[in-house]
Amino acid sequence: MPVDYEPIIGLEVHAQLKTASKAFCACPATFGSRPNVNTCPICLGHPGALPVLNSNLVNYAVKMGLATNCSIRGTSTFSRKNYFYPDLPKGYQISQYADPICHDGYLTIETLEGEKHVGLTRIHMEEDSGKSIHDLDVDTLVDLNRSGVPLVEIVSEPDIRSAKEAYLYLQQLRQILIYLDICDGNMEEGSLRCDANISVRPKGTAEFGIKTEVKNLNSFRNVEKAIEYEILRQIHVLESGDTVVQHTMMWDASAQQTRIMRTKEHVHDYRYFPEPDLVPVVVTSNTIDELRSELPELPSAKKKRFMEQYGLPAYDSEILSADRNLANYFESACESLRSPGKSSYKLVSNWIMTEHLRIMSDMKISVSELRITPKQTGSLVDAVADGTISNKVAKEIFPELLASDRTATQLIQERGLSQMSDEIVIRNLVREVLEKHADNVRKYKQGKTNLKGFLVGQVIKESGGTANPAMVNVVMQEELDLISMD
Repeated sequence: MPVDYEPIIGLEVHAQLKTASKAFCACPATFGSRPNVNTCPICLGHPGALPVLNSNLVNYAVKMGLATNCSIRGTSTFSRKNYFYPDLPKGYQISQYADPICHDGYLTIETLEGEKHVGLTRIHMEEDSGKSIHDLDVDTLVDLNRSGVPLVEIVSEPDIRSAKEAYLYLQQLRQILIYLDICDGNMEEGSLRCDANISVRPKGTAEFGIKTEVKNLNSFRNVEKAIEYEILRQIHVLESGDTVVQHTMMWDASAQQTRIMRTKEHVHDYRYFPEPDLVPVVVTSNTIDELRSELPELPSAKKKRFMEQYGLPAYDSEILSADRNLANYFESACESLRSPGKSSYKLVSNWIMTEHLRIMSDMKISVSELRITPKQTGSLVDAVADGTISNKVAKEIFPELLASDRTATQLIQERGLSQMSDEIVIRNLVREVLEKHADNVRKYKQGKTNLKGFLVGQVIKESGGTANPAMVNVVMQEELDLISMD
């Protein structure tokens, strides 16, 4: 009888923090500088050089803990994590081990089955290592600019049960980090790196299987693909009668498979011991309260509020709330409306999600770089909502709004684009079109009701595109109903 396997997944995410300087020295923590220029005796591990803790590292870690429902330790300590690697000049990494600053939290993801809590074991502070560069046509080179850059490591409980859930968890985690403005979330530049611990077990059993760890996954897609592959690989190993070996793996994106890097390390391999050059970190209740008061509204809460306050569908709310700046843009545009209401709010959402996001994608820019202000967007929506112009005309003048600082109202006045809503004029135009297209009228009365759209289009054409389409539609129906084919 075939065995039905269940994957058990936990993620370890390293987030590089947006501090100006490194974790334990004053060197810049900026990305993209020439190799080995952002260094000093402290981050290079010179004898006698003493570390000094960056207070923002502590504040950012606490903020992340509060945003993910963690308990915050009043006192925590640093340890030395010892291992040899060419890009680790001290031969150890300053990290936290026994008493991480944040612990026992959770993060909520939305699955097809509903909301799910993924537990967080810990969030701890540490410094980054340097970077070994292997892909040049020379020997391996080392850039130590990154050595000592502040990180938080966010370790989940093994609560994730699929590659898709892992994707959703990582996406939610990244959104929170960006909303807090403590990490830029750029996986390509290494600001966010993910290691996945994966095992499988027969469904219904309580004991975990032997896990492997896939290291340094640098994109959402790679996380999902690597986990999917490793799950299938482990199931194949077990069904072949073999045993999964606890290895550290890497994801080979070109071959679309995992490969063995080395035998999996255990905690004792790192020979942790207390960092003798740093005193314990003390976080008072007053500091925690102050940092809690600085937290912004987080993406999940903002999504729910957008649905309730603005009447938006879940899809719109999720897209708009995913980016804090985009969400602010939407709300600013809504605040500028002359006649606010849920129908107008939906129109604002429609414009942002179609035209604005399209331009942002084409030009590879953020909403803050978009050359149309929320007020201009609001004026365009107002003009469509109150019938001043049609949606078609709105799309025609949209490029002009992008190229100027004028509002839609100003453009409409300058170009005489206001919709004509005089019922007498429209009724006369309808009658002229019906007379001119008597054959189509006859076919309509014989059952080809789709011809009504053609006739409405002819009226709008005759009006030079200024006739109010909604009014034309109503008057057209009235006139067609009056016509008898007897």
